Amino acid sequence: MRIALFEPEIAGNVGAVLRLGACLGVAVDLIEPMGFTWDDRRVRRAAMDYIDHVSVTRHASFAAFRATLGSGRMVLFTTKATSDAYGFAYRPDDVLLFGKESAGVPPEVAAMADDKVRLPMRAEVRSLNLATSAALALGEALRQTGGLPG
Repeated sequence: MRIALFEPEIAGNVGAVLRLGACLGVAVDLIEPMGFTWDDRRVRRAAMDYIDHVSVTRHASFAAFRATLGSGRMVLFTTKATSDAYGFAYRPDDVLLFGKESAGVPPEVAAMADDKVRLPMRAEVRSLNLATSAALALGEALRQTGGLPG
């Protein structure tokens, strides 16, 4: 299982997701362009020394990322989905894709997703923080597939 971030814009969110990946043993894919300089100290501050315990792959484009999927499903987390993320049946080789903070993913990327799921939340709010969404989604996916660390 992997987490993929499409054109992330906030270094602190990326750092938090890298820390999540390190703690739960899941690789993180970063799809460029990003909205900050990669060596930005804010990424290291959020990820702390955990950055040394996570496999991070940077992809120059969505096409380059997509070429690495193999047989894994690309599961897009989006507020536009109708399927509930907690009712979805995850597989160990899924790639959990999250869009950029300001706009999600463009329609052409959404159309390429194998599945689209939504994290439930109250109707009067717009969306969860990127790192929070990744944590909720990954926790459920690993729980279902028996992949949570011991």
